[in-house]
Amino acid sequence: MKTVEPAHAAPSRTQDGPPPVTSVKPARPGPRNRDWLHGLLMSTPAVAGLVAFVGIPFGYAVVLSFYNVRLGSPLAPTFFGIEQYRRLFTDPDLSGPFLRALLNNLTFAVVVVPLQTGLALALAILLNRKLKAIGVFRSLFFMPVVFPMTLVAVIWRLILARSDQGLLNSALHAVSFGNWGAFDWLGDGATAMASVIVLSVWQGVGFQMVILLAGLQQIPGELYEAAELDRASRGQQFRHVTLPGIRGTLVFVAMLTSVLSFRVFDQVYVLIHGGGLDEDAARTVMYQAVTTAFDQNNIGQASAITVVFFLIVVALTLIQRRVVRPGNED
Repeated sequence: MKTVEPAHAAPSRTQDGPPPVTSVKPARPGPRNRDWLHGLLMSTPAVAGLVAFVGIPFGYAVVLSFYNVRLGSPLAPTFFGIEQYRRLFTDPDLSGPFLRALLNNLTFAVVVVPLQTGLALALAILLNRKLKAIGVFRSLFFMPVVFPMTLVAVIWRLILARSDQGLLNSALHAVSFGNWGAFDWLGDGATAMASVIVLSVWQGVGFQMVILLAGLQQIPGELYEAAELDRASRGQQFRHVTLPGIRGTLVFVAMLTSVLSFRVFDQVYVLIHGGGLDEDAARTVMYQAVTTAFDQNNIGQASAITVVFFLIVVALTLIQRRVVRPGNED
């Protein structure tokens, strides 16, 4: 019997000629192609606030540094060029206090950054345990961060008071069975900066502790189990598991602490004006700029101090990031 193929049957595979061409519509751009737009819209408020409250004021300070501007002066501001900057490094009356304040800032940062970071890491490891009421201990260690720095400075002014009623002097007097006399912790040049350092570390270590604690909790527990199976000691686990696991967090904490240590001002101002702190031994660049602007009414010179200090801090921050950057960066 003869088979009849349908009229619309598909062509045979053995048929010569190119295969039929079908048109393909281009794919529409998906949501991922618009992520940059979404990111731009989400970051606009933060960028606008940064420009409005940081960029514009700093730009205005740069402009003022080239003028002779005095608070309360009836005279119009006069253009000085780089005279404010020249005086800052050549005039003994200006360069001496500025360089002294810059040295105090560097000393404060060199001591506080490793001390506060190391203490925060130790506290984070100590509190990274599954114990009852561990949240209470974490809250107690974090509590000083919540207090305003002005309040903390007033409290430590009472602790470090020169008289026998000072808490530290009273404690040392009791421990030494009356052989310890009153000592001026804030007024003595040898201990003034150390007092500010202890105060600042006590107030700020809880913040770094929380960041490092979050980093520790991101380390997989399987790594510690594998280290225990290999009979690694506590020190070896800390060296080969903990430190590599929080290396990026440590770098962030060190850089953040460095920036905060350079902008130290509140405690120094409160202790100098209300606690008898040695001004020469504890003055900082921020304190120098504020007193120049509002005590001496020299806005132009204070602006020049701010600009120079900003450039120094940016340079030191870039150097620090270059030195302590994570190993996975190029």
